[in-house]
Amino acid sequence: MRWNQQSALGSAPGSGAGTETGTGAAPPAELFGVKGLVRSVRTPEFADVTFHEVLAKSALNKVPAASSMPFTWTINPYRECSHACVYCFARSTHRYLDLDSGEDFDRQVIVKVNTPEVLTAEVAKPKWSRELVALGTNTDPYQRAEGRYSLMPGIITALAEHGTPMSVLTKGTLLRRDLPLLARADEEVDVEISMSIAVYDDALQQTVEPGTPTTTARLATVRAAANLGFNVTVFLMPVMPKLTDSMEHLDTALRAVKEAGASRVVYGALHLRPGAREWFFEWLEREHPELLTRYRRMYAKSSYASKEYRAWLSRRINPLIDKYDLRGSADDDYPMTKRGSRAQSGAATSNMPLVASLTPPPQEALF
Repeated sequence: MRWNQQSALGSAPGSGAGTETGTGAAPPAELFGVKGLVRSVRTPEFADVTFHEVLAKSALNKVPAASSMPFTWTINPYRECSHACVYCFARSTHRYLDLDSGEDFDRQVIVKVNTPEVLTAEVAKPKWSRELVALGTNTDPYQRAEGRYSLMPGIITALAEHGTPMSVLTKGTLLRRDLPLLARADEEVDVEISMSIAVYDDALQQTVEPGTPTTTARLATVRAAANLGFNVTVFLMPVMPKLTDSMEHLDTALRAVKEAGASRVVYGALHLRPGAREWFFEWLEREHPELLTRYRRMYAKSSYASKEYRAWLSRRINPLIDKYDLRGSADDDYPMTKRGSRAQSGAATSNMPLVASLTPPPQEALF
């Protein structure tokens, strides 16, 4: 994991790493107080971003039994995300590390550098059930750091070689690097690919998702996956009131998704959990102050948009979904899906709707 021109900012006691400390930087051991921290790294390629490399004790996270998610296991090789989406639901998780859910979430990224090795050991155990594993449910596995750390090829290989179906949800066009590997894995196990593309206005997209690839680049990635035979789902979420819910925007979006070769669309209205809510409102006050009062009123009592708004959005978008033949089995707003066995039957895995980003499972353990 050596990077050119990097600076190592410190390491945790007992980690075996060096103790070089960058000028003016707090030692990471003081920042996190965890034994698994190896070192913290900065590189010129990622302005103002610090990567905290940790040794994870486990790779597989079990989803609570009460969850409505249609999978039992997740993997998150990264924690926090340089995509910097102002609405990201996972922002509040940074508070467990005594970091804020705003700039720290965007700039302090935890990298579980040994995830492939730990995962390989976990799925090789005789008791492993080979249920579907979802990637991208909390933070993006193909955020920019993956270009340096290359954790996903080892993860994909470990799952495929041990008969484990997988789903990948991402905004990252780095997915294209691994499409040949995913196609080979798909010959052995079920592989589902989903691309999150919420904004089809270039200027708005660059302000609300400043660290993400462009919409055009993501659509090209959908096309690349479709050309390899994948039935790609596009997550058209969040739909943001008065920003991306006009008929013109929705029609442009669905037409572009269809032309890119996607098989279906899953949509959902913006929801703002504590942590994301404050950061989004700050952005809104800067970029669209005329909408601030409306949003405060809409999200005053709940993290979710009102039932009335969701019903209005459904009436608006569903005819367009039908028009472009992008209807899947989970295109309702906030579907509640019963979890089923994904381990044995290829048909079962292909028919189970993927709704990973609607109500993501809690991430109780850090590593």
